[in-house]
Amino acid sequence: MIEQNVKTLLKEIPEFNKFGEKITLVAAVKLQSAESINRAVKAGVTDIGDNHVQEFREKYQLICGEPKRHFIGRLQTNKIKYLLGKVDLYHSVDRFNLAEELSKKSAAAGIVSNILIQINAGNEQTKGGFSPEETCDAYEVIKSLPALNVRGLMAMLPFTDDEAELYRLATLMRQKFETLKSVDKNIEYLSMGMSGDWKICIDCGSNIIRLGTTIFGARNYDK
Repeated sequence: MIEQNVKTLLKEIPEFNKFGEKITLVAAVKLQSAESINRAVKAGVTDIGDNHVQEFREKYQLICGEPKRHFIGRLQTNKIKYLLGKVDLYHSVDRFNLAEELSKKSAAAGIVSNILIQINAGNEQTKGGFSPEETCDAYEVIKSLPALNVRGLMAMLPFTDDEAELYRLATLMRQKFETLKSVDKNIEYLSMGMSGDWKICIDCGSNIIRLGTTIFGARNYDK
């Protein structure tokens, strides 16, 4: 099933969005075994994203094929040390103290960490991230920190069947991305789109989508 799902997705996902940017599929591997992840990689997945540091640590050495590694979940500052130098892109820098701690630890390790600033597109109380209105101010503060390379924005859209609202928010995120991109040539990635809304997000200009259940099937939370 995993292999077929990956092959179907790779055929269905356009190579480029309407802005001419290459689209990257990140397999969201929360609660997946190393065996399942390796099956997805062997089938053509080039990037994988972890939500939990403990899972990342347990499976890090077991993943074959050297896919690019993304951290896409909420990150506690005291667990940064376990990811340093192993994550290609942090998607979920959702608050200033996390950015400051990641900067401090990256500088101490002599590395530069690539990050995305997480925006709470729908201003939902249950989600982290800066509000859309705070995007530019958050960027200015975080960009000034040493040992961090701001590469773009990440957003999770609300879970809703209201397609008009999803299009509105996804378009708003693209506008915020364009604003930053116009002043910083390092801004390259708009990470937006999950299993329920990825087509809308690509249509509005996302260039990274994070898919889990579409690849692996429903997660088993009883594990």
